[in-house]
Amino acid sequence: MPCRHTFATRPAVLAAAAVSLATLAPVASGDTKLLWGDTHLHTSYSFDAFMNNNLTVDPDYAYRFAKGIPVMHPYHRAWMRLEEPLDFLAVSDHAEFIGAMRRIYLDGLPREDVGFVESIRNWFFTRQIRSVIDDGQGPEFFQGILPPGADPREVAAAHGADGGGPLVSLPPSLLREAWGEIVDAAEAHYQPGTFTSLIGWEWTSTPGGANLHRVVLTDAGAEQAREFQPVSSGQSPYPDDLWAWLDETSAATGARFLSIPHNSNVSKGFMFPDITLRGEPVDADHARARMRWERIVEVTQIKGDSEAHPLLSPDDEFADFETYPFHLQTDAQEYAPDAGDYARSALRRGLARGAAVGINPFQFGMIGSTDSHSGLSTAAEDAFGGKMATDSIPERKDDVVISGFATGWTMSASGLAAVWAEENTREAIVDAMHRRETYGTSGPRIGVRFFGGWEFSEADLEAEDVAAAGYGKGVPMGGELVTAPDGAAPRFLAVAHKDPSGANLDRVQIVKGWLDADGATHERVFDVAWSGERQPGADGKLPAVGNTVDLETARYANSIGAATLSTVWEDPSFDAGQPSFYYVRVIEIPTPRHTLYDAVALGRDVPDYGPSTLQERAYTSPIWYWPSVE
Repeated sequence: MPCRHTFATRPAVLAAAAVSLATLAPVASGDTKLLWGDTHLHTSYSFDAFMNNNLTVDPDYAYRFAKGIPVMHPYHRAWMRLEEPLDFLAVSDHAEFIGAMRRIYLDGLPREDVGFVESIRNWFFTRQIRSVIDDGQGPEFFQGILPPGADPREVAAAHGADGGGPLVSLPPSLLREAWGEIVDAAEAHYQPGTFTSLIGWEWTSTPGGANLHRVVLTDAGAEQAREFQPVSSGQSPYPDDLWAWLDETSAATGARFLSIPHNSNVSKGFMFPDITLRGEPVDADHARARMRWERIVEVTQIKGDSEAHPLLSPDDEFADFETYPFHLQTDAQEYAPDAGDYARSALRRGLARGAAVGINPFQFGMIGSTDSHSGLSTAAEDAFGGKMATDSIPERKDDVVISGFATGWTMSASGLAAVWAEENTREAIVDAMHRRETYGTSGPRIGVRFFGGWEFSEADLEAEDVAAAGYGKGVPMGGELVTAPDGAAPRFLAVAHKDPSGANLDRVQIVKGWLDADGATHERVFDVAWSGERQPGADGKLPAVGNTVDLETARYANSIGAATLSTVWEDPSFDAGQPSFYYVRVIEIPTPRHTLYDAVALGRDVPDYGPSTLQERAYTSPIWYWPSVE
């Protein structure tokens, strides 16, 4: 059975295109290389990670593990090693309370820099935190401080005016010291050309339980990074205030930043809205600010998949994948997906909004990452380290991990960030992210090339250097096609290779979205390459590839599927007057989900809310087509 990780325990459209292009790095040559990484990882410097039994894995340990060096797990204390190291990693601890919970528990809060009343309050809080953690009640304490469900706009508007204040008064020096230690760890592990440690943090706005979280990354080195302190949602819950801070800080320091939204699936419609959190329509200024900073979106991770939802894409048989219906709040709330929650519907909304205001606010690329809070980047089903340290072992999978009914069984072993960069350096990786030459997978290292142009032919698939043909005749994932030659339809070159240590491929699909003359958006999923001798039925659907998973042993066989799938596909429904986007989705054959491995080990059935099998996948950044404007 394949296994990579070894554990000791086991419109006005043309104008819109022109504005967005202004922020792009130079177009890559055919010499780009595929780099694998994780842009979203939490260590013991994040308050929620520390409260959930990650007391020991700090940024240094996180980087060591990503490089393939054995480390001790923070909860079950067995040694662990990532057999196939990552090429890059960003430690992205929460800016809110950064490093403080760890410091409170280990050293207590310092008494300087605060008044007498605050000193007494800090002393009691220190005692409370130590007691909670020593008694094993950290997870319950964390769940208790999540926000109650409420109208996100009302909660955001009341921010700073409700008199509640923070849990405790923190000396600014404590936060500065923690940030300095995080920066020092990144700098110590940076090996240009071999391993890239990206400096970053998470901005964690959750008004009324709506997830508006962003990971903020920079290609800055230590000297630049020490010039600022990470902005937190404690200063403002509004994303546009985050972007304004990035504007000011970039101008002051020369640092480049990226703001990467994640878990849009539980944003209550506010991650990709028509009406902003402030209650204002998304206009050109809002779209312009967003597109300056939010070039890519994290589409899959441990808290579920954010590509599509079956209620929003009812004709897509693969839309119901790793659906996560739990909001980040103390009280239960029925989950109802919104078009502002999922990447595909947001891409469609962006076409319409771009036509209305002149700039597409949702012209983003895609990546995956873990959002692991154990400090250990694990995304393989057969070696999943859990969301928190606590749910890293099978016996704790029934426990509530975050809120409501979200247990270890409902978490996803996902995902990975794939970047086509010219070299393994901070600057080159951020360049690739800015031009959106990225994609995400749900865990496997599926290799994908995707180019769009007007002149591709089947002969290009046989070229000695497919990438050279792709760059020479077209644009890569994340790029744009403007103005169709008379009578021509775009052609797309797609090549997918299985993970060398993983499962075979079922099919390659191209997902298309478009805006019609009446201002309505549409979508369609095309099967463009597949394994075996299958043929679409009368309904146009391709028969299932089959399933080799043995539910008794949690094993599968690569006796079905294909190692490589490739095609040159021409859009049969192309209309030169319709703005469109296209992205590739690669689907693997069925394999065991982490729940099956754990259930077999426990000698029990897989719970109903934890499927036994899944079909892992990859999502590329889109390629957009814009009609000419007369």
